[in-house]
Amino acid sequence: MASIFTKIINREIPGYIVAENDDFIAFLDINPLVEGHVLVVPKQETDYIFNLEDDLYSGLHLFAKKVAKSIEKSIDCIRIGVAVIGLEVPHVHIHLVPLNSMDDINFSKGKLNPSQEALSKVADIIKNNFD
Repeated sequence: MASIFTKIINREIPGYIVAENDDFIAFLDINPLVEGHVLVVPKQETDYIFNLEDDLYSGLHLFAKKVAKSIEKSIDCIRIGVAVIGLEVPHVHIHLVPLNSMDDINFSKGKLNPSQEALSKVADIIKNNFD
């Protein structure tokens, strides 16, 4: 069964996509820790990050770096935090979280529930800053 991320990649369900190339896609987390929280995902569905082939693993991180730079240009923050947890969805993904404090990347705190309009606006801003 395809993961929810594969369904976004295949455009079977909507996603707030901020960047994409042949191998990777980045989209907003719909229940973010903070505004601008983005998930970076390989299009190849793999459950565990350390099972990725070396070229895909390194490519994922290089793509995530470019996405992080676009988030920095778009969201008022000190820096971008990075987390890989790998338990929520059985599809490799990197969390990029705009940080102004350590608490901004606390996954045990309550998540935001932004409107579709708010998500669309943030996605457009980040997408427009992607080089």
